[in-house]
Amino acid sequence: MEIKILGPGCSKCKEVEAILTTAMAESGGTATIEKISDFQQIAKHGVFSTPAVVIDGQVKCVGKVPTKDEALAWLKK
Repeated sequence: MEIKILGPGCSKCKEVEAILTTAMAESGGTATIEKISDFQQIAKHGVFSTPAVVIDGQVKCVGKVPTKDEALAWLKK
């Protein structure tokens, strides 16, 4: 599983990373988490509001911090 956190590295981006890391530990899954802050790379995903989460190439969340329950649901699929 490949997870990308799209954003400039603000406090909300760090919060998203913490939530995803916690959810991953709870789900027992393995994945790589990549942080992307380059706006051209972010735009290539069709994202124009950050923070955003992309899992296995699919945009899951844009412009908000997801809840841990949302993250767990994404990781279980």
